Amino acid sequence: MKTTQTNGFAALWGIAEATVFFIVPDVMLSWVALQDYKRAMVACVWVLAGALLGGSVIWYLGTNDPEPLRHFFASLPAVNHAMIANVGQQLQQDGLLALFIGPLTGTPYKLYALEAGGAKFNLGLFLLISIPARLIRFVLVAGVTAGITAILRRSVSLRIIRAAHLLFWTGFYSWFFHVMAGVN
Repeated sequence: MKTTQTNGFAALWGIAEATVFFIVPDVMLSWVALQDYKRAMVACVWVLAGALLGGSVIWYLGTNDPEPLRHFFASLPAVNHAMIANVGQQLQQDGLLALFIGPLTGTPYKLYALEAGGAKFNLGLFLLISIPARLIRFVLVAGVTAGITAILRRSVSLRIIRAAHLLFWTGFYSWFFHVMAGVN
């Protein structure tokens, strides 16, 4: 995939995950990092740009009437009404700094965007805090993947590393969706 295609795809994935998609962009970013660390770092910025755009849309929709989106989001894999309510409580307690909790707990960014809009948090501030809250994990995932790949490439082919990547993410999401299905 060419760099411009990678960047466009990264931006679209960022928009999709911030709105309706339920697979994190880390999957794509780590795939790119298997081949090219610098390209992965640029893709991180494009994913972030897409996430900010998608988050803005969800924030705006949340300012009007968040309830329909709450019900829709609760129908997505690994999301439920209790998780959405928890995000609202986090925002009440911690303000927009709660955005840093999501990446640590598997809580989708879209829920923070929706609840921040519903609570009438300032959009500019929401986006400003979203930048490090989203970008830290993206850069960390891509960087760790590139580092591990550099070490493994000394004794393992890129083909095997790619297969391990696919197995890792398939296993992770199988486990994650199973665990989150049991959470009420």
